[in-house]
Amino acid sequence: MHFKETDLPGIGRKYWLHTRSGEHLVIVIHNDERRDLFHMESGDTPEEMGDMVSLVTLDDDEARAVAAIVGGMTYKPKFQDEREVMLEGLLIEWLRIEPHASSVGMTIGELDIRQATGAVILAVVTKEKEKHFNPGPDYAFTAGATVVVAGERNQIKHLKQLLTDGRT
Repeated sequence: MHFKETDLPGIGRKYWLHTRSGEHLVIVIHNDERRDLFHMESGDTPEEMGDMVSLVTLDDDEARAVAAIVGGMTYKPKFQDEREVMLEGLLIEWLRIEPHASSVGMTIGELDIRQATGAVILAVVTKEKEKHFNPGPDYAFTAGATVVVAGERNQIKHLKQLLTDGRT
């Protein structure tokens, strides 16, 4: 995640956020308490951003309500713990392959996922919504894909590490 903050004299302040998933969010807080949220096309730096995808303008009360929701102050999911108890320690999780992950272009077999982590890959849904159920060792990971995995908490933790930075 990359984050940049800039003063806008006479206007307010601008925040630029490049997310791990490769998306850009620009937030301008105006001196009149208005907030503009711009969803921009991808690029690695603020200078390389593409066109605006969408814009939302919020007043002060709306911005604070959204901040509370996104920050988890109004609702904290409990599904994870309930699911783990229901399956007696077995977790099923959805992991996203980020654009800069070391697993992009590598196969399940090359990463030796089952031996290295103990976790199992149940399915993969690509960014283009192509579904691969029970993919074999020749399946190569692509950026933006969602991987459905099963295992114990520690196994999934190791798998996340392996998919992200190539180590367990």
